[in-house]
Amino acid sequence: MSNKTVIIYASVDGQTQKICDKIRNILLSENHAVEMISVNEGGIDFRHFGKIILASSIRYGKHHPKMIQLISENSEKLNEKKSIFISVNLVARKPNKNSKDTNPYVAKFLTNSTWKPALVGIFAGMLDYEKYSFTDALMIRLIMLLTKGPIYPKGPVEYTDWDRVHTFGKEISLL
Repeated sequence: MSNKTVIIYASVDGQTQKICDKIRNILLSENHAVEMISVNEGGIDFRHFGKIILASSIRYGKHHPKMIQLISENSEKLNEKKSIFISVNLVARKPNKNSKDTNPYVAKFLTNSTWKPALVGIFAGMLDYEKYSFTDALMIRLIMLLTKGPIYPKGPVEYTDWDRVHTFGKEISLL
């Protein structure tokens, strides 16, 4: 079995990729061989990796469709490896919604999936209305209104707890 790690990410606005970059750098500092690939690149051969990290953002309550497809088509292979799942979503900005048991999106995903990752990390993303299309901004503002989040912040709001990301990266390095 290979001791190489692959990080496959699905990022719409860039925050999931930024989180994966941080984890990659932590693993590299611990002398791990790491390759990072966008889920959009496709054609990933899991045989070359001993550890597989899959990271996906959430939009409108759903993980990225290409990531869901990748997991669905490869759950058996993923279960044979040391595999890790990372979910990045704005609901996780609330301390009582950032674990696999308390984050509704992740809990539902894990319940409905045949893949059973060894580790699950849930991190809050970034809210940046300027990056969104008019329709997305409108819908996200409605969601923020319902969940008591910022509707008209003065600029981007980064909710990612980088200390938690760092701790999780260290945990992955020990797996």
